[in-house]
Amino acid sequence: MNKLKLVCLAAALSSGSSMLAGGLLTNTNQNIAFLRNPARDAVIAIDGVYSNPAGVVFLNDGFHLSINLQNAHQTRTITSSFAPFGYGLKNDGNMSRIFKGKADAPVIPSIQAAWNKGKWSLQFNFAITGGGGKCIFDDGLASFESTVALLPLLSQNMDALTSQLGIPSLGLPSVSGYDMDTYMRGRQYYYGFTLGAARKINDHWSVYGGLRLLYGSANYYGYVRNINAVIGGQSVPASATFAGASAQSSEAAGQYAEAAQMYAQQGLMAEAQAAKSKAELYTVKAAMLGALGEATADVTLNCNQTGWGVAPILGVDYKTGDFNFAAKYEFKTRMRLKNQSANSESAANLPILNRYRDGQKVAEDSPALLTLGAQWSALPSLRISAGWHHFFDKDVNHYDGHQKNLGGDTNEYLGGVEYDINRMFTVSAGAQVTDYNFTDKYMEDISYNVSSTSVGVGFAVNVSKKVKLNFAYFKTFYKDYNRSTSDYNNLSAMAGKVVGGVVEKLQGHEAAQAAVNATTQMLTTPNAQTGTSLLSGSDSFTRSNRVFGIGVDIKL
Repeated sequence: MNKLKLVCLAAALSSGSSMLAGGLLTNTNQNIAFLRNPARDAVIAIDGVYSNPAGVVFLNDGFHLSINLQNAHQTRTITSSFAPFGYGLKNDGNMSRIFKGKADAPVIPSIQAAWNKGKWSLQFNFAITGGGGKCIFDDGLASFESTVALLPLLSQNMDALTSQLGIPSLGLPSVSGYDMDTYMRGRQYYYGFTLGAARKINDHWSVYGGLRLLYGSANYYGYVRNINAVIGGQSVPASATFAGASAQSSEAAGQYAEAAQMYAQQGLMAEAQAAKSKAELYTVKAAMLGALGEATADVTLNCNQTGWGVAPILGVDYKTGDFNFAAKYEFKTRMRLKNQSANSESAANLPILNRYRDGQKVAEDSPALLTLGAQWSALPSLRISAGWHHFFDKDVNHYDGHQKNLGGDTNEYLGGVEYDINRMFTVSAGAQVTDYNFTDKYMEDISYNVSSTSVGVGFAVNVSKKVKLNFAYFKTFYKDYNRSTSDYNNLSAMAGKVVGGVVEKLQGHEAAQAAVNATTQMLTTPNAQTGTSLLSGSDSFTRSNRVFGIGVDIKL
């Protein structure tokens, strides 16, 4: 069960997701102009350094600069139903728990700069291209608590397990409830630095080529500690109680072994065999109690990750009459994050925690992105725009191959409008629909997204011919993702294997696995009346998000 708990802790800490708008690991809101109208894929403006770099060359000669600051706040809410949650002292018998996480990014900066001269445009972009904040779950996660919630069921069914192996009742303590302290915090930033150049082929066509350097920095910290077990109506420290009982059983096993040896020397073979049997039973009891003691020991994981990668970017722009069309392709960025872990020893004890081993390099690629955009100047003062984004999420390489559980790639559909009220004021609004192709197996309670619709509004103020201020508000409306899960059933099977493995090792029973399977089946078989098992579970995932932004564009 200790392995089981560590597995869940590792899975929950395994990856982060985008704090802002965009794909799973890609932020597309890198300028305030995006917040007030997300459909920027065919604009000819300084923010095009990110969204349409080929089009920037059509700006006037000179130096163009955009400085942007964003403030983002996000909540993540998971409602998890799992029957063993009812044993929790803080849950008041409820089998459903709500886990809430808060993610804040007080200041998210970005800079776009371009120097245009004749047919050439040299460009630079800096932004937080992935992650972008810190998310905290003060009460941990379902994947944390569900492991401890199995403790009462495991303890209550150990005698059933041993009886199937032909072993008399060991008098193991029965746990009727649990309590625990748990916490989760994740922080992830991908800093993007892009250098590139665009060239004007003629009055209609331009092309762009550039390189982007990604530097990733992340920290994952979480714990499950102070686990208490309710035994005989009293809440006691679980690990110390089980470890103490295990030590007592080991002592008794030693005493019976000595007695068996003494009886054998005296020729009292019946008494010697009885004492030997007792010694074996207490040895098994000590092992099972010891396993529970280890399972309920404190677990803390603290891992820093850093790494970098480089990828090319290509773009093209075409102008004709009142229309502008553009395309951009960002290649996949190969990322390998190197660990600096405070828990290197515990990670070495379990293969799945190798991704957090000190010095280990973890694959965490950023996906390729294709964008297509169009803009129509319906009037000199009115511009209508549309765009499409396709993230090649299934083509990336992650340490655990988690991307293979995706149902498909991510698509985004964007539209917006911008209107110049007069020479000084411009207003704009737009929307973005993000469509993820998830599967139940892909969803994890710490690193999840859900499909959404985002709306942005804002305005610009032309302070002078050389200075423009941008103000915007961006709100995302998320769908719910609901699933019924068998993960908890798998957890019980894994826990059973831990206990069964102890019995099998000490007793050499060939039927150990069959006994474990029979006990697991008893726990997971649906009730004839309710149609659900004790270990059936379900999850509902959703989020909330809002972003404020202010920026300034300067022409020199």
